[in-house]
Amino acid sequence: MSAGGEHLKDEGTKRQVVLAGGIAGLISRFCIAPLDVVKIRLQLQIHSLSDPFSHLVANGPVYKGTLSTMRTIVKQEGITGLWKGNIPAEMMYVCYGAAQFTAYRGTTQALAQLGPYRPPPSVESFLSGAVAGACATGMTYPLDLLRTRFAAQGPDRVYHSLRASIVDIARHEGAPGFFRGCSAAVAQIVPYMGLFFTAYEALRPVMTVWDSLPMGTGDAAAGVVASVLAKTGVFPLDLVRKRLQVQGPTRTRYVHRNIPEYTGVYRSMAVIVRTQGIRGLYRGLTVSLIKAAPASAITMWTYERALKTLQEHNIAADR
Repeated sequence: MSAGGEHLKDEGTKRQVVLAGGIAGLISRFCIAPLDVVKIRLQLQIHSLSDPFSHLVANGPVYKGTLSTMRTIVKQEGITGLWKGNIPAEMMYVCYGAAQFTAYRGTTQALAQLGPYRPPPSVESFLSGAVAGACATGMTYPLDLLRTRFAAQGPDRVYHSLRASIVDIARHEGAPGFFRGCSAAVAQIVPYMGLFFTAYEALRPVMTVWDSLPMGTGDAAAGVVASVLAKTGVFPLDLVRKRLQVQGPTRTRYVHRNIPEYTGVYRSMAVIVRTQGIRGLYRGLTVSLIKAAPASAITMWTYERALKTLQEHNIAADR
């Protein structure tokens, strides 16, 4: 591997990067799917977090914590309920992983051509991560929306199949329906991926030399720390994105039937703060961090291993 923090920027052919990124996304998604469903259910739940007795009222929260939410889903919907939305999510993660690492590599190579105007390594990592996140999000956003809607379904289904969901959204909401909340997604992912790759590139050279971390888990450890730092900073936008994704004619048919109408990023944030308090913007943060840490660790560890294997066996080596 390349020395220092440049390895993600210059290793592997384009085809190897695409393939390794897709493999990393596929494996990561399957492993963290249950936590993703729990996170979405908690993010869409509406009640005041500043009222300690809100859970006692008749229409109080259905879910009251990560483990409790898992138990409730399994009891009401079966074990497969924890993998709701997994088909569009797997498709999204494969495409997202491939697009993300390809865009990151391409952007850093373009910045390297600036010669004396080339930005410092940390700035380069941030810009490359931001561009990678924006490109990958834009390319896969309809799948992200479908993933959210399927995960938000309770025992009573809104959509009975992936094809039915696509047809229904196209018929009743048109093309814009597939991009509800996209502005919040881009506003969230640009700083998130910028911060993530900056932290990862800085931490990996340090953590990979620790002898106490077996099987190359320095990559995973760097991914965990980088993800937690970045996710906490942009979490409110992630919550708003989920709320906007379930707007439309099916808004009242999901497991939480009292989801209010939201019309934009800033208005949504204002409504949430006014009705649920500032803590409402961080609903589901704990499970989000629990999910983000292993997801990033698995993604980066798998990507590094897959890319190395492809290079060693000269697979997809054509540039």
